[in-house]
Amino acid sequence: MSNHSQKPKPDNRRDNLKKIQENIENTLENIQEAEHSMETASEFQEEEIRRKNARRRQSVEGMRDEVHDEHEHMKRKKKNK
Repeated sequence: MSNHSQKPKPDNRRDNLKKIQENIENTLENIQEAEHSMETASEFQEEEIRRKNARRRQSVEGMRDEVHDEHEHMKRKKKNK
């Protein structure tokens, strides 16, 4: 094992908004696909899909909050230049 200390990566936020937006879109697509799959699912599977989609919706809300935070960060950064 090496004794080299690892340096943390610098905070690179340039593409955060793009990545977050892509994650939101992917999650929303997953919700739609899961809801579509409920047409052929058993009762147990339907309940699992509902639970998973509820968690996905919570994730989307969290990601939207992150988008807001990133916008605020960008505003402050521009203002301080």
